[in-house]
Amino acid sequence: MALPSLRSLVPIRRFREPTPVVGVLRLSGVIGQAGALRKGLTLEALAGPIERLFKIKRLKAVALAVNSPGGSPVQSALIARRIRSLAEEKDVPVIAFAEDVAASGGYWLACAADEIYADESSIVGSIGVVSGGFGFTELIKRIGVERRLHTSGGRKGMLDPFSRERPEDVEHLHGIQGDVHESFKAMVRERRAGKLKGDEEDLFSGAFWTGRRALDLGLVDGLGDLRSVMRGRYGEKVRFRLVGAEKGWLRRRLGGSFGGTPPGAAGDLVSGVLAAVEERLIWNRFGL
Repeated sequence: MALPSLRSLVPIRRFREPTPVVGVLRLSGVIGQAGALRKGLTLEALAGPIERLFKIKRLKAVALAVNSPGGSPVQSALIARRIRSLAEEKDVPVIAFAEDVAASGGYWLACAADEIYADESSIVGSIGVVSGGFGFTELIKRIGVERRLHTSGGRKGMLDPFSRERPEDVEHLHGIQGDVHESFKAMVRERRAGKLKGDEEDLFSGAFWTGRRALDLGLVDGLGDLRSVMRGRYGEKVRFRLVGAEKGWLRRRLGGSFGGTPPGAAGDLVSGVLAAVEERLIWNRFGL
């Protein structure tokens, strides 16, 4: 009589494939410092979340949900560089998804990804540099205010809003803007190498387009939303792990609002209001 094989006596264990995990980081808002109560996107605020993002177990990919009209070019570069550094160190693909807008510094952040997707109506592009301000020279004359500005250095007070604008100061500003613009263009050329289809003079003019037109120009790789694209790539059972920035002490105390301001924080309130106005103007440039 034949003896049963050892294989038939050992119970067969079926090991399920681990559920893939996609880490999600929201990059929403104006880039740079925005005041004591309204924090913009900065490396200081995002360094921790970015580190945690790439430490997620069973991480298959990182998704960046970008909704930003831009802001500080320095912070844009620092944040994007940190994301790229960890993506290469951990060998994890990064995919960006433009929501309402990924323009100017917002597009800079999106370029930290290996691929960029957008909604067909997203606003994408604005690869340029802008500086804005106000001139109050006539106003202070009308209300009888005398401007007193004392400097050491002939150009220390350049572009002062209460003094008349000088051509040489504007020329100096244009030089700085040109340097920043060249850095922006170099980064886009590197990250979108072989994908850009439009004329550079047009692409780098500061113009912006819908997601559908951005696809034609090679500024994005496809149209779609984060959930649909990542499910199509990693399966219906893919898990999304959102990693967010921690609130500062003052924001936790105030619940993220202006109510219940502690004594001595009036200056922070003014700063917050002014930052909110400036932020609103930046969003308004894109009709949002």
